Amino acid sequence: MTETASDANDAPKAKPVAMTAAATVRRLIREARFGTLATLDADGGPYASLVAVATDPEGRPTLLISRLARHTQNIARDTRVSLMISDAGAADPLNAARASLVGRIAEAGDPLVRARYLGRHEAATGYADFSDFGFYRIEVDHAHLVEGFGRIVDVPGDTLLTDWTGADDIRAAHDGIVSHMNADHAEAVALYATVLAKAPAAAWRMVGIDPEGFEIASSEQVRHLIFPQRNINVGEIRKNLVALVEEARKAATA
Repeated sequence: MTETASDANDAPKAKPVAMTAAATVRRLIREARFGTLATLDADGGPYASLVAVATDPEGRPTLLISRLARHTQNIARDTRVSLMISDAGAADPLNAARASLVGRIAEAGDPLVRARYLGRHEAATGYADFSDFGFYRIEVDHAHLVEGFGRIVDVPGDTLLTDWTGADDIRAAHDGIVSHMNADHAEAVALYATVLAKAPAAAWRMVGIDPEGFEIASSEQVRHLIFPQRNINVGEIRKNLVALVEEARKAATA
């Protein structure tokens, strides 16, 4: 998906953002639903497994994994991991953007990790509170981005994080904003998806919001859209959400 942005005025126009390497990796992380997790076995050899992926508010990858799983036993010994993510649904995966995220994994204590994960993976609600399951997040040291033949670059991990400085108001209201948009503004969420993100029609819902943008998900896909400028309070978030849905309505009827 191409992220959308808009001019910083009362009625912003959504437009494609020129993708830097860091912006591309940030999008891949935000839109990933699944990835391949590589851990180190007891003998030091590599072990890869398929995992469901979400993000914490800063944009770090998060996982819900069982302590009985081999990969969880591996990280109990050695927290070094790599997570491979790629453009979901690409016609040619080998010609699509993908990134290997390299870093360390630890248990996640932020309560928003749970809410954001279950918003994206609703089926996990049935076992998320089992005693052997826990939420983890990956602190990315660097990402190795491949966008096709000859387009390969390493990206520092600190360039992948969303800045929450001064935006505590948004963090405190996170769950309320998300639930309000899904309960009272489902039409707006659908327009964000189908018009601004150019995604197929589906039962879209908002699953996360931050000072720079928001994530919407269906049962099969996730899309990340960005605001025209960084926000620090709920009033600014509301203004941008309203402006973007008005833009989407105009585009839908043009």
